[in-house]
Amino acid sequence: MLQTIIGFDTDEENHWFAKLQCGHNQHARHQPPFINRPWVLQKATRKAMLDQKLNCTKCETESAKRF
Repeated sequence: MLQTIIGFDTDEENHWFAKLQCGHNQHARHQPPFINRPWVLQKATRKAMLDQKLNCTKCETESAKRF
């Protein structure tokens, strides 16, 4: 389920995560060659991702449990 990115923060291991409008968090790691998200490394490029959508797996799981 796509949700709007409203902010960013880091976890206890300094991995970036997006704060989503739904209230959930979604990790946005940059760990090449497997996960390629260089935009998380710079403040300006993270800011440019605000209001973009990410898939919230927690919302999808919760939605599936209702049916």
